[in-house]
Amino acid sequence: MDRFWLKHYPAGVPAEIDASQFRSLAQLLEHSFRTYADRRAFVCMDKAITYGELDRMSAQFAAWLQSRGLRPGARVAIMMPNVLQYPVVLAAVLCAGFVVVNVNPLYTPRELEHQLKDSGAEAIVILENFATTLQQVLARTPVKHVVVASMGDLLGSLKGAIVNFVVRNVKKMVPEWELPNCVRFNAVLAAGRKLTLQPAATGPDDIAFLQYTGGTTGVSKGAVLLHRNVVANVLQSEAWMQPALHKGAPIEQVVTITALPLYHIFALTVCCLLGMRNGGMSVLIPNPRDIPGFIKELQKYKFHMFPAVNTLYNALINNPEIGKVDFSGLRVANGGGMAVQEAVARQWLAKTGCPIIEGYGLSETSPSATCNPTDSNAFSGTIGLPLPSTDIAIRDDDGRDVPLGQPGEICIRGPQVMAGYWNRPDETAKVMTPDGFFKTGDIGVMDERGYTKIVDRKKDMILVSGFNVYPNEIEGVAAECPGVLEVAAVGVPDTHSGEVVKLYVVKKDPALTEADVIEFCKERLTGYKRPKYVEFRTELPKTNVGKILRRELRDTRQAA
Repeated sequence: MDRFWLKHYPAGVPAEIDASQFRSLAQLLEHSFRTYADRRAFVCMDKAITYGELDRMSAQFAAWLQSRGLRPGARVAIMMPNVLQYPVVLAAVLCAGFVVVNVNPLYTPRELEHQLKDSGAEAIVILENFATTLQQVLARTPVKHVVVASMGDLLGSLKGAIVNFVVRNVKKMVPEWELPNCVRFNAVLAAGRKLTLQPAATGPDDIAFLQYTGGTTGVSKGAVLLHRNVVANVLQSEAWMQPALHKGAPIEQVVTITALPLYHIFALTVCCLLGMRNGGMSVLIPNPRDIPGFIKELQKYKFHMFPAVNTLYNALINNPEIGKVDFSGLRVANGGGMAVQEAVARQWLAKTGCPIIEGYGLSETSPSATCNPTDSNAFSGTIGLPLPSTDIAIRDDDGRDVPLGQPGEICIRGPQVMAGYWNRPDETAKVMTPDGFFKTGDIGVMDERGYTKIVDRKKDMILVSGFNVYPNEIEGVAAECPGVLEVAAVGVPDTHSGEVVKLYVVKKDPALTEADVIEFCKERLTGYKRPKYVEFRTELPKTNVGKILRRELRDTRQAA
């Protein structure tokens, strides 16, 4: 395949990466543990753990897991927010030769039961705040070993006791629960000190993660990510970030703000694993929805990388306290998970001096597949160029490549692409092509430089009198309207044109009216793209990562 986009790569970014330098993620992590033993690896609630401490604790936890009789390749679920226990357990599971099953802590009992059954998880490590959810379904799952963590476990005896008291008794964040035969997190570490970790013969083709998709298109499926898939993506991301990180004065240790949840593939690879690969320090934010509290945390650090989604960037720049944050060290603000709106990117650049570099990927691609150059300040409105060792094809419904400038399905081929869906050969066959491409379900247009612009997901397209209308375009325009804070566009039934565009808007200015929004869009969009209806909401439904759920808005829409 002609990778014509390579001539537009930033200086110093290689065309290919060599993922064979590490046989597994365990080997990659062990290299960092040895090389950076005295450095701080993670910090949360003002408590830091070093790479050496992470190495020691994860080995203890891994030895305990092995002592439970789990066989190589056994699945271990992790159901925790961004707390210090997460990287300990993550490293433990990988180094013990087991498979990580990341679980959203906010899952309902039904969702949790499905994922534990589907993955065949034999063990779970869960924060006590969510133990009541597990209690309701445990008997119907294959889980045999339950480890329960508390917020204060790794914060030291005094501070930990205070934090646990406040979380349980003041903030009432731990509903009553009962899980017979469960073991406490700190008790596992204590038991592990008396055990010896047996080296796991993990290879590149062994499974590292079952990373479950959001399930917005049906039943949640587990993307099978092999060790070589995720190692490759860490090295691809590392190579792509170098131009920004090497710009200006040398950085002694890269500090990453980890506000996106680590159980989500974006933060898992770009914050957690990439951070450890570089010997960096990750600042864990357990609850980024608390914007005032989040900003107070930001004030404590000089940070260099800030991966986030559009809604989080938007919330921060619209908080008056953001001016108290020192952004002078920020080199890379990665935007992913959803489209970055130009209005948000422009305001972020004005407030921080650092552009939002938009990229693109999915759980099925570990996740990063494309990204804009990190040495650019310009907002391209695209998802950028394919990463090293990655091919992007734009294809029609018959699997043929479309001409440049024409819309088609974005298809990805590279070492980061999953092996398939867990126990779903039928679903795997639907998305994998004979020549090794993964069909994303996203519609994009590639230009002559190799930059791709997403025009939308197939299922989100609005059909107005036979014309295709893509919600991202409408939302990008409406977001520019003065007084608009957040916006989502969906199609609603119409007797004359089949569908028309309806906007759901959260106001920044209380005086904003429906007529204001419609008039603003009328000046910027051709007739069939203009919204016919505007409904104001106090908030829009979002996923745990902050992506706006158009599906929920479509489900509640009123026929026109």
